[in-house]
Amino acid sequence: MREHSHDPTHPSAHPAEPVPAVWTGRATNRMQWLLAAAGVACIALGIALAVDSSWTSGIAPLLMSVIGCVTVGLLMLYGTLAFVHVAVRVDSDAVEIRCGHMGLPRRRIPLSHVVAADLAPLVTPCHWGGWGYRWRPEKGTAVVVRRGEGIIVTLGDGRTLTVTVDDAEAAVRAIRDRLRPGPAGPGNGPAAGPPAPAEA
Repeated sequence: MREHSHDPTHPSAHPAEPVPAVWTGRATNRMQWLLAAAGVACIALGIALAVDSSWTSGIAPLLMSVIGCVTVGLLMLYGTLAFVHVAVRVDSDAVEIRCGHMGLPRRRIPLSHVVAADLAPLVTPCHWGGWGYRWRPEKGTAVVVRRGEGIIVTLGDGRTLTVTVDDAEAAVRAIRDRLRPGPAGPGNGPAAGPPAPAEA
């Protein structure tokens, strides 16, 4: 968690920089490459059993072992590569979250469905029961790829989405800036009512 200095010369004491037309950010967890390597090892073990096996107890146990190793390896490989990193994009229309190198799973939330955006100073896999795409009834949905800061997006129906992303404060600013109502005027808000009568 970062502590902001109260020194007026500190950068955080100055007004925020203008929000870009499109804000992008991401979070990465390189440690998941180790689990991906373990998945590859499981697949290799399954292939080795299938190609060069001296089992004499029958084909059924061998087949189950091969299928088990390959299945576990593929699940580990996909589960880690899909959540090695997460990318967040905020534009004038929506907040978009893409996971992994293929951008899947992907979620696009129109800003018209968003009512608030808040900073989450510390998001950990322990809070959500692991990393990846998580859901807990009392906490909502989350995309967690590493321990650290993130954002919490609250939707109009009360649901929340928590996403780990670097420079989360800038992401929150970008979303909040687009949720602000425009200046009053023709087409930008309700028309002004008749003037109130003067008091006697």
